[in-house]
Amino acid sequence: MSYRSAFGITAAAISGGAVPLASRNEQEPQQILATVLCCNCGVPIDGTSGLSMCYDCIKLSVDITEGIQRESSLNFCRNCERFLRPPTQWVSAQLESRELLALCLKRLKGLAKVRLIDASFIWTEPHSRRIKVKLTVQGEAFANTIIQQSFEVEFVVVATQCPDCAKSFTANTWRATVQIRQKVPHKRTFFYLEQLILKHNAHRDTISIQETKDGLDFFYSQKNHAAKMLDFLAAVAPIRTKKSEELISMDTHTSVRSYKFTYSVELVPICKDDLVCLPKKLARASGNIAQLTLCNRVGNSVHLLDPHTLDTMDLQPTTYWRQPFTTLATTLNLTEFVVLDIEITNLKKGKMSLADATVARSSDMGRNDTTYYVRTHLGGILHPGDTVLGYFLSNVNFNHELWDTLDQSNVPDVVLVKKSYPRKKKNKGRNWRLKRMAKEYNEMEDSGNSMSSKQRQIEQDRVERDYELFLQELEEDPELRSTINLYKQANSQNPGRQILPKASKMEGIEADVDMDAGDHKMAGVENMDVDHAKDSDEEGTDDGVSDDGSYEGSLPEVGLDELLDEIDELTLEDGYHEE
Repeated sequence: MSYRSAFGITAAAISGGAVPLASRNEQEPQQILATVLCCNCGVPIDGTSGLSMCYDCIKLSVDITEGIQRESSLNFCRNCERFLRPPTQWVSAQLESRELLALCLKRLKGLAKVRLIDASFIWTEPHSRRIKVKLTVQGEAFANTIIQQSFEVEFVVVATQCPDCAKSFTANTWRATVQIRQKVPHKRTFFYLEQLILKHNAHRDTISIQETKDGLDFFYSQKNHAAKMLDFLAAVAPIRTKKSEELISMDTHTSVRSYKFTYSVELVPICKDDLVCLPKKLARASGNIAQLTLCNRVGNSVHLLDPHTLDTMDLQPTTYWRQPFTTLATTLNLTEFVVLDIEITNLKKGKMSLADATVARSSDMGRNDTTYYVRTHLGGILHPGDTVLGYFLSNVNFNHELWDTLDQSNVPDVVLVKKSYPRKKKNKGRNWRLKRMAKEYNEMEDSGNSMSSKQRQIEQDRVERDYELFLQELEEDPELRSTINLYKQANSQNPGRQILPKASKMEGIEADVDMDAGDHKMAGVENMDVDHAKDSDEEGTDDGVSDDGSYEGSLPEVGLDELLDEIDELTLEDGYHEE
């Protein structure tokens, strides 16, 4: 054998020619693997690894999950819907959530000796009180041999009671309380505050809520929970707070004391649409605004409006409490007027338009010809023939010290406040509802049972009347609706396609009625069949007049896009009940 042939070098390769593919394969040495048969199933396997069984037989014969629990339990408080994280922490976790999965994995013993690859929930019946988790782990079966196995773990949900809930059912176990008060003759402010609390879940740490004559009491197990509530109230309402503490016990050896804290919160007694008379000094310091103003909106400050010039000012709580004063009149003193004529000026500010209107009292219609020429900020929404609510100041005398400081020659006869919408006595057609707080919110504590049954009935009727006025105010004010959550009525029908008896009498569908043209224009509703031919047969009217004689054609409606779908029926109760 020549030197060249021994090394596999041909003449063609030396001369730079291509080497055939067959020759290349012959040149590469082939590695011969040592092959043995599996001692269990007889499948050929690589003998160099030193194993006598194949991978599948190892998975069947070796259990790396031995020592890991297959059954465990979870403690669940049915009152606050929290799970126990040992040793003493209670956490909130939704079903099939990451938090609940982490809690289940921490409850398993023996999981540290293997490597967790995957974990997922297996669906079970919600009422079965069983939670199943499928786990995939990796572990070392033999030396340098890692296998992967999957198994299921079942958790039993054990109903128990957390210490916080146990305290809530025991008298005098609270550590801090927040007492909210407002000295006004109605409860509409607290209805609105309740919706803000529910929307932002500010009552999450509350152990008890009680209703009193002039407000609400929130009880907490810790002082910092009450401090969080105070921060929330200061962000949404004009308030002032006062703190007091009571010594409960003291250890004489270590001087450790235990206190109960009480935070008294007082809201500014000025509500939306109230007539306010400002002190002269405050009016001049606020841009020389007129003393006689209307409360346009209440947030963390009071927004006041001069209806004659559209000037506005923000009354801060600190400024008010430095020199407090009361309102001249509230919405209980409103008088109904009819718009006879209106002329819009060029002055506009936002949604408000300044206009000169001629109005007459509704009670004077048909009796006398007395009219009043007023300037109003409602020029954008008022038309001749509309009814409007306002304060009648022509023959009134207020027992108020600030009223005497006004120049009576410049006091208007009428101050218009808002447009009025004639309604039925009981509005049964709302397609939306509100959440309410827990049941203890409506359980008033009778102080010594001093109130008679008749007095309780009168108080209940007043609360229901205030709540209905609050619902009507939500319908009329889109800006107010945007700050709270509204929910779809459970028994409301889908208005996607249906035959409506009359566009002007629709309840729950946003509608706009053109009174001047005499036809009905629908806004926000498409592809609907409106059958006007059945109006006279079914309703007996053809002009949008209801059975009790009140016109409902221009009633404001809540759009379906403003409503939320879900409402928790377990912990909340309906805010609106049909009768």
